[in-house]
Amino acid sequence: MNSNCPNPFVHGCRERASVTHVKIIECVPNFSEGRRKDVIDALADAIRSVEGIRLLDIEFDPDHNRSVFTFVGEPQMVKQAALKAAELAVEKIDLTKHKGEHPRMGAVDVVPFIPLHGATTGECIELSKEFAEEFSSKCNVPVYLYNKSATRPERADLPNIREGEFEGLRELIGTDSSKDPDYGPKKIHPTAGATATGARNFLIAINFNLNTRNLEVAKSCANAVRGLTGGFVNVQGIGLDLPAKNCVQVSLNLTHPRRTKIHQVFEVVKLEAKRFGATVIETEIVGMVPLFALLDTLRYYLQPEKLDESMILDLYYLGGAEDPKEKTFTEMSLIEFGDEVKRARATPGGGSVAAALGSYGAALVGMVTGLSLSGRKFAAIKEKMLEHRHAVDNDRGILMDLIETDSAAFDDVMATFRLPEETPAQKKEKEEATEKATIHAAEVPLSTMRHSLKALSHDLVAAQKGNINSITDAGVAAHALMAAIEGAALNVRINLGNIKDQTFVKRTLDEVSEIIAKGRKLKDEILEVVESRMKELAEDN
Repeated sequence: MNSNCPNPFVHGCRERASVTHVKIIECVPNFSEGRRKDVIDALADAIRSVEGIRLLDIEFDPDHNRSVFTFVGEPQMVKQAALKAAELAVEKIDLTKHKGEHPRMGAVDVVPFIPLHGATTGECIELSKEFAEEFSSKCNVPVYLYNKSATRPERADLPNIREGEFEGLRELIGTDSSKDPDYGPKKIHPTAGATATGARNFLIAINFNLNTRNLEVAKSCANAVRGLTGGFVNVQGIGLDLPAKNCVQVSLNLTHPRRTKIHQVFEVVKLEAKRFGATVIETEIVGMVPLFALLDTLRYYLQPEKLDESMILDLYYLGGAEDPKEKTFTEMSLIEFGDEVKRARATPGGGSVAAALGSYGAALVGMVTGLSLSGRKFAAIKEKMLEHRHAVDNDRGILMDLIETDSAAFDDVMATFRLPEETPAQKKEKEEATEKATIHAAEVPLSTMRHSLKALSHDLVAAQKGNINSITDAGVAAHALMAAIEGAALNVRINLGNIKDQTFVKRTLDEVSEIIAKGRKLKDEILEVVESRMKELAEDN
């Protein structure tokens, strides 16, 4: 035990009590520069120049022409370091002259904020908004909020925002309202493009290089593992050509590494590559990787009887280690989450519980479709069941994220009430901020309704054609998903009462009514099938 250790991330530190109030946030900005070392060094110096910031890692790749910096510190210091580096990048990087394999839309392409020790997702969302406002104002760059900070459901995924890249967005921003930024001008910066920022969970960026120059092989491997094309829900990926290394690359982001493990995607990539006579020759980890992910991989390949942190020599010498990131609601046990809900505070509340109900309902649909894949009697429907299984798994992943997002959205609304209103300008700013936050707080449970309805449509197919021995599970799923829809609807409606934009209010109320009507119809159809197949099962027995 290290009795003199002031580090809150080390077990056995006797001074832990004096530092538990410290909030540590990680920032991982991606810049569109991977070839000019002088520029990369200047960006690093800008980050290091902020007192209290620790720069942990710098990764840059000439083929990607991209660099990724990882640094940590207290919230305002992290924001200041991100702003300093971003302002320098706008000055030094010209996208009209930029060529690289990695998709990009800005000199400062994306600036994520991740809660580590003592910080919450809600605080990171607020920090991303502060960064967006200050950066867009100072550098005249349009900024989009993504992931947990997204103001529109489709902007939760960065690829949706970045679609078309710098060249495509140059034509769309200012002419297509769906491309309007959250902050800054409705016009792309002529050389620095546009930027995305937001709060997100810790992710692992990992690349697998293949012993072939056939780019289609890398694309096929990426399609096999990424959620967008039927793979793992928590994986994003693309295939890239790396001429400097004489190979192609499967470039992946594991957006929730506690749910989707490194070894799982690695094995699928290897299997898909093998179909084309290729194999993985090298793995690259971009940035930092948490210990639990490496231990998971080690456990899978070595199959040890026991393996935990206490058996790692370096960690034992340091007195042990812990994952500094506080658990999100979805990482808690059922008991822990229940304890969080029952606490005498506003969040997590009904919106989070509705999303949780939806995720469990979707999980049951996944179970029924999964039990309808093996054996001759399911051969004719296997492909169709697999499609529904992948689709509902995607809905489940989104619903799980909405458990956390709903609470963060409520916290954002509360934060606007604390804004100053001493001058007319401040009053106007406060009103606008409250309106914007309340609209987002209505959109989050609306998203819960949408994805629960989608899961209900998959449940109908599972009930009709799936394994009859799981028919009651399909029925329970229908009840859970409809409860999620109707519960989330209450949260949408309560927020609409505080929104001035009546066009948005009417449009949203119409959608709420439509989803409830469709949901009830689907639920009734499912339960009718359940009753019929239960009778059939009883007769067979």
